[in-house]
Amino acid sequence: MLVQSLLGEFHHEVENTRKLLQAIPDSALQYKPAEKSWTTGQLASHIAEVYNWYHPTLHQNVFDMATYTYDKGDISTAANILAKFEENVKNAQQALETATDASMFENWKMVMGGTEPIFPEMPRIQVIRGFLMNHLYHHRGEMIVYLRATGNKVPGLYGPTSDDVR
Repeated sequence: MLVQSLLGEFHHEVENTRKLLQAIPDSALQYKPAEKSWTTGQLASHIAEVYNWYHPTLHQNVFDMATYTYDKGDISTAANILAKFEENVKNAQQALETATDASMFENWKMVMGGTEPIFPEMPRIQVIRGFLMNHLYHHRGEMIVYLRATGNKVPGLYGPTSDDVR
């Protein structure tokens, strides 16, 4: 029942993420709001990449970021980023569909090349909510600011935006 509930949210939020990524024009990909910030293309790529973390989060008890290979693909066009997103979503959905309710209560940790966790070890369900889902929602919020700052329309994710015709 827990996995089914997560799948419901997953499917709903994938659609919202897709709408947001589809709203990014190529002309905005190099924009960054501050020197420390990612470009729009880098941020969009990171949003797509979060879906690539579902399998190691759901099917491994330890996720070693030191051995993880970040595959952002070609981020020179929004279409390429969207294609990478679709590929990663397909794999994430499969990882979630093959998870079990019982596994949600097993402890999970992330390390960086050793045994010491980067953040406290916790039940997998807490990691899914925080590390995967809430983390993604945070970055989508950033992307909305990037779109606004570059004069682009923002799609309604939870209802109409000021860009929508009423």
